[in-house]
Amino acid sequence: MSHPLPWQPGAGPQGEGPGAGGPGVAGPAELPVDGAEPAGPAVALWRVALRRFFTNPWAVGGLLVLLFFIGVAVAAPWIAPHPPEKIDLLNVDAPPSPDHPLGTDGIGRDILSRLIYGSRVSLVVGFAVAAGTMLLGSLVGALAGYFGGWVDTVLMRLIDVMLSFPSLFLNILVLAIFGSDFKYLISILVLTSWMGVARLVRGQFLQLREMQYVEAARAIGTPAWEIIVHHLLRNATAPLIVNATLMIGGAILAESALSFLGLGVQPPQTSWGQMLNNAQEYMLTNPMLAVYPGACIFLTVLAVNFVGDGIRDALDPRQKERIGRGMRLAARAAVAFGRRHAGELEARGGEAR
Repeated sequence: MSHPLPWQPGAGPQGEGPGAGGPGVAGPAELPVDGAEPAGPAVALWRVALRRFFTNPWAVGGLLVLLFFIGVAVAAPWIAPHPPEKIDLLNVDAPPSPDHPLGTDGIGRDILSRLIYGSRVSLVVGFAVAAGTMLLGSLVGALAGYFGGWVDTVLMRLIDVMLSFPSLFLNILVLAIFGSDFKYLISILVLTSWMGVARLVRGQFLQLREMQYVEAARAIGTPAWEIIVHHLLRNATAPLIVNATLMIGGAILAESALSFLGLGVQPPQTSWGQMLNNAQEYMLTNPMLAVYPGACIFLTVLAVNFVGDGIRDALDPRQKERIGRGMRLAARAAVAFGRRHAGELEARGGEAR
């Protein structure tokens, strides 16, 4: 007697159900429709991960803060009270007022408007650098991990050479030579940040390429690029998503540091790092000029890190358990070491007496 297939809706023990064609025989209504495959375990896993993410209050709070800054950046032309480059020499270093809610800077520009427009530049740099880093790093790591051999050796030595140079030094050198154009800023941040992603993808591919489904795909003549994209890279998306969220915060900090040094975004464009650079001269007389952009950078990067940690815990809850268990073991070892050390000191003191 035939048993009903799992996707046969309403099939009973005898294969009976709507549209059944007899005992154990699937009727027309029970056959799957082309393009309408039943939800597989991967979809269920992503749903479970989403539920885990939204039960994490820190991750949800970080997501709300990040969405707030994104909304401010998108709505900047409509919510900013003044143009960010507008200079009002009659209101230099003005205190907060209805017309200037956060006051003005040393040349009369509205601080709130500059913060709002600065969010656009900082967030665009963060997301663009993260996307470019993921693409370049995934490409290099996929080639190294899948093909191995001399391809892996050459690419890994290239990564070692890139990592031997301080990234901040390379950023300053390239921007000093080619200028502080916006596209150069994003390009150099991508070119100095992809190595960690490449190593991550390579490690994932070295594990996945020996799986049976990959061997089966090779055996039936599936092209290498299709195996890389559809079989290997798809199964390495979880750590890549976590790494991408953390890359956003790192890119925002890097842009802020370069703008603070005068090598990032140049006027009339505004960024939070540029506002910090302009506030150096007024640290003693008007420290709030540095506090406002610094607080925005701090909150944005903290929110991105909370989101990244939440995604990591949602996709791999066992890692959180391992970290917690490791911290507990380390604490116990530290307590045991302290007790043993204290006992030795007491014994030495008794011998001295």
